[in-house]
Amino acid sequence: MSLCIIVSDVEVGGVNIRENIYALFMLLLACFVALSGGLMYWQVVVARQVAESTRNSRPCLTSNAPLRGRIFDRNGVLLAESKPTNRGCGYLRVYYEPSLANVIGMYISPLYNVTGIEKQYDDYLSGRVGSTGLSNTMNQLLHRAPMGNDIYLTIDVRIQRLVDQHFDDPVTIDNRDTFATNRGSVIVTDPHTGEILAMVSRPGYDPNQVIDGIFDGNMDYYNQLLKDQEHPLRERNLQETYIPGSVYKMVSLMAGLDSGNARLNDLYSKQQAIGPIIINGQAFGPTGNNISDFTKRFPVTTEYGFVHSDNIIFAQVGVKMGTDTWLDYNKRFYVGEKIPFDLPVTPSTTQLNEQTLEVNELASDAFGQGFNAMTPLQMSLFTNAVSNDGQLMRPMLLARTADRKGTVLQTFTPQAMGAQQISVQTAAQVRQAMYGVVQCGSGSVVPQLINSGMSIIAKTGTAQVSNDGSIPAHSWMVTAAPYSVNQPSQLPALTIIAMKENGGEGGSAVGPMIAAMYRDIFNNGYVKATLPAPISPTTYCCRTRLLQC
Repeated sequence: MSLCIIVSDVEVGGVNIRENIYALFMLLLACFVALSGGLMYWQVVVARQVAESTRNSRPCLTSNAPLRGRIFDRNGVLLAESKPTNRGCGYLRVYYEPSLANVIGMYISPLYNVTGIEKQYDDYLSGRVGSTGLSNTMNQLLHRAPMGNDIYLTIDVRIQRLVDQHFDDPVTIDNRDTFATNRGSVIVTDPHTGEILAMVSRPGYDPNQVIDGIFDGNMDYYNQLLKDQEHPLRERNLQETYIPGSVYKMVSLMAGLDSGNARLNDLYSKQQAIGPIIINGQAFGPTGNNISDFTKRFPVTTEYGFVHSDNIIFAQVGVKMGTDTWLDYNKRFYVGEKIPFDLPVTPSTTQLNEQTLEVNELASDAFGQGFNAMTPLQMSLFTNAVSNDGQLMRPMLLARTADRKGTVLQTFTPQAMGAQQISVQTAAQVRQAMYGVVQCGSGSVVPQLINSGMSIIAKTGTAQVSNDGSIPAHSWMVTAAPYSVNQPSQLPALTIIAMKENGGEGGSAVGPMIAAMYRDIFNNGYVKATLPAPISPTTYCCRTRLLQC
């Protein structure tokens, strides 16, 4: 049965009822269309902007506060989670490893900016992507709390903690060769996968103290961090660039050998090794030759110059290969470009405002005291390729994602970064030269290195930051271990890149802590490695003529 109402043109008191009903209907229809359009706009078109607006307090209601995903290390150790709270916004983010604050970052609430891994992988942690994405869309429409996915990092928190601990190992401070500093960086990497196992940036901060203060209405600690001239909120490994000093001789040696413009046994006369030599009107040496006090017989080799860190020899290595070749090898490792990584990285540079390098500027760059400005991560890439037979792997921080029940949603696998950057032979020769640094050269003066038993190979760097020496130099070391001089094809298991800002001599300032890190990592079995039988440094150095015995 249907009911049909027919309205005829009836006039009451001179008013047409049918026209009035039609007008009322059109008004209601217009209101309905406007209301529907408004709902469509706010709930679909700009829904995300509204949800993320700092003025939107709905996400902080108990029934709507998102349960953010957890963050674990590679072995499932909990690093960050959200706990229910009566303060602030539904849940309070809690962090369990403060030394990772600059890596993981901070999530305070939907009303504040997010940093670090928390920011880069917010879509995973908030549940906007992954298997929970669709269910969270329904949750949003039904005003139910969304659920985030968990993420697992490549970090091994056991290694992270001991690296952070050893950063504070005491060093003899004489204010001539070594200087007190609490600023610096350390990166520990598996060079065969690119996985970062530890990353320490000093000084750091306590994210829990920041969050507790903000939730209690006390911004003192956070404001103190913002004003701190030492910039504790910055991840130094990724965001700061530094003059590298002599560690960059590893890059120039690598480029020279691989391009065929240098050999380890190339000979340099006394004048060529000590200087002065004139390059494009600029004198190089005798300052910076670093060998005149103990070298009596000439000529000496390229390898001798590398082991004892002779700036004059490496100025000539750079000039011989030429600007184009030297820059090409730098670009193979993303110098001047954005490094593919799980967090933003400041590009490293070798040129001033991308201007053409004059030949004398190339000479300075070749031994690390020109226009070079490098992040610690950049130096890690070079060292990883040398330790992986010339193949660079993409640096990794994210291992996998999973739902709250532990079901793996996505696994991130190691990836080679393009074709082989340098040949297997070149990589082996550079490792050999780095072995000489610790056994016979600038690293041998550090007892903890040469006596460690971990068979560490390295290049030291003392990067001058002022022409007159009034500001202490930055202290660098790029290292790998273990290395077998009798089985050079057996690749190192780990690389450690460390630097201390204004710490002075590279070997003396950072060598002891690096030796302690390798010792604890290998002896505790955190990374499995076969340690070679020790050999006599004196016998090796005299036989190879890396010392004039």
